[in-house]
Amino acid sequence: MKAMVLFSGGIDSTTCLALAVKKYGKENVIALSISYGQKHSCETEAARKIAEYYETERLTLDLSLIFKYSDCSLLSGSEKDIPHESYAEQLEKTDGAPVSTYVPFRNGLFLSSAASIALSKGCSVIYYGAHADDSAGNAYPDCSTVFNNAMNTAIYEGSGRQLQIEAPFVGMSKAEVVKTGLELNVPYEMTWSCYEGNDKPCGKCGTCIDRENAFRLNGIDDPALKEIEK
Repeated sequence: MKAMVLFSGGIDSTTCLALAVKKYGKENVIALSISYGQKHSCETEAARKIAEYYETERLTLDLSLIFKYSDCSLLSGSEKDIPHESYAEQLEKTDGAPVSTYVPFRNGLFLSSAASIALSKGCSVIYYGAHADDSAGNAYPDCSTVFNNAMNTAIYEGSGRQLQIEAPFVGMSKAEVVKTGLELNVPYEMTWSCYEGNDKPCGKCGTCIDRENAFRLNGIDDPALKEIEK
């Protein structure tokens, strides 16, 4: 049995990769990294190094053209600034809409694209790292349990019942994801989460704030920041 992992090089997808490798063996796991026109390549470089660390096959796919009409603040074509505040603070201003760093239906496109490749590569499961903190308050609706269940049904039926989605963290907080990863000795010092593309994480964007909090709740400092400070 083979598994494909949607793999960005961040905390959640790296923990997914570790779970898949543990369950199926590195020779049966494929990491799929998808470019979507983001403003920097830091996470792409992190993904490359981590896939080498786990010795898994890694494929890349460029979907940036699909998002060229979007003004999402994460994308290179947008002139919007990436918000330097927590998701909770951002949601107070959205009136129930997703946050400005929501890339339109990104996970839907990622999973659909991955399904086609996964079938062609003989995989029977796709892992992705959606978790409850991201879907809270409708910040990222394509990380919710409802979305996951709907996509799983579509992909399962549309693949002739050959392929399923596994979202092991969809009901977990990010702190619980980190706890799982620490038990698996995930090399979090190699991961990248920050939405900004600087030499080191900004510490101020929504994902940096969530990341710092997740490690703090596990009683440790972020290993990636320790690595940078060396």
